[in-house]
Amino acid sequence: MKTKKLIISAIVCLILVIASLPYMTACGGADKEGKTIKLGISTPSTGIAAEKGRPLEHGQKDAIAYVNAELGGVDGYQIEIVWRDNGYDAAQMSNIVRNFMDEGCVMFSTSSSAMMTASMGLANEYGFAGLAAFSSPNLYRPPQHIYGQLPDYGDDFLAFMDYYLDEIWEGSGQPTVAIHALNNSTGKGAINAARAYAEEMGITILWDGAVGKAFEHKADSLSEMESLTRINAMNPDVLYISSTPAPTALIVKNARELGMDVVIASGHAGLTSALVDLAGEDAEGVYGVFPTVSWGDDVPGMAKMMEYCEANHPEDAGNGDYITGWTQSLIMIEIVRTALQNADYDAIAAGDADAWAIIENEGIKKLSYDVEGLHGPVSYTVDDNRLSKSVLIFNIQNGIIKAITDWIEAPVVRYEDLDWFGQ
Repeated sequence: MKTKKLIISAIVCLILVIASLPYMTACGGADKEGKTIKLGISTPSTGIAAEKGRPLEHGQKDAIAYVNAELGGVDGYQIEIVWRDNGYDAAQMSNIVRNFMDEGCVMFSTSSSAMMTASMGLANEYGFAGLAAFSSPNLYRPPQHIYGQLPDYGDDFLAFMDYYLDEIWEGSGQPTVAIHALNNSTGKGAINAARAYAEEMGITILWDGAVGKAFEHKADSLSEMESLTRINAMNPDVLYISSTPAPTALIVKNARELGMDVVIASGHAGLTSALVDLAGEDAEGVYGVFPTVSWGDDVPGMAKMMEYCEANHPEDAGNGDYITGWTQSLIMIEIVRTALQNADYDAIAAGDADAWAIIENEGIKKLSYDVEGLHGPVSYTVDDNRLSKSVLIFNIQNGIIKAITDWIEAPVVRYEDLDWFGQ
């Protein structure tokens, strides 16, 4: 009799479990099927900066494919990409940002400071958070709704000049520095830092005729022999280039042709394997700054990233811009994950003004993430919209871009307190 009661009891329990399965499924993964969260991504994959834009695009898309396929998305929700090629054309950015907002994206990213500069007016007006992979101080000084994934071009200049003064300079008096700057925010970031701190650091900037006016070039320049001839006549100790890889390579090659006896350094926009490919042997000995680890370094996230790169875009192997793109997507995904811990999916996925505020206040401003060791940890600090604040100094040796320092912290600079900033 006791056995019969046990059997009946077991059958009743089984019936109750089966009856509860629809409810349990609704609380689990099945109800998330087909539900997505949209991220807007814009890269200069064609045009005059395509040597940067393509590996950045590839890294971003591959990272999202990895998270969706192998990690099940973010808490079970798939990430949907809304991607637009901007062709490194600032005139396209307002329409692209409006499209991201209309499509219900919860935030957006750009690769470059120039494209984010063209986006920031609209994004700040609507409170639509943007993340720039490569940034300049004008994007977030004073802080609003635009964030820098990495330290900016001004941070690059200050970090390199500190290194130069400590490790390279052996002369008397002050070293002299000529800045060759791309004629947009990429160049302006280094100029702003030099203008703000040259006197305090004990360096002399060789301005092109007026304080704050550096030697400038265009992204599609075919020769800089004229400008470099003028620089060479001023006998600088350092030629610092703040530009993208193609014009950086051109300037390096032209400087070698002129026989310039000068230390050459590049900001992180130009310091990629594309620079070595384009400049060839002339790149040997060039210094630079970059805010990620080197390709193949023994850090937790390297193996998976390399696996996806080799499988999908082997031409990008060894390119730091692929690392930057991959990590930019990982950071955006972590922002979404953090926001989901503090807010409802439906409110976030709506992709409206309320969702944008949630992403910023419950995601970005509560972010704490080590980025799997691929670059400095990211977190929000009040009054500092740079999420990572660490850079490395590199030197090109035997065709390899090799790190020669440990991580260097870049302190926040409040450029907006300077009366000339933004002019």
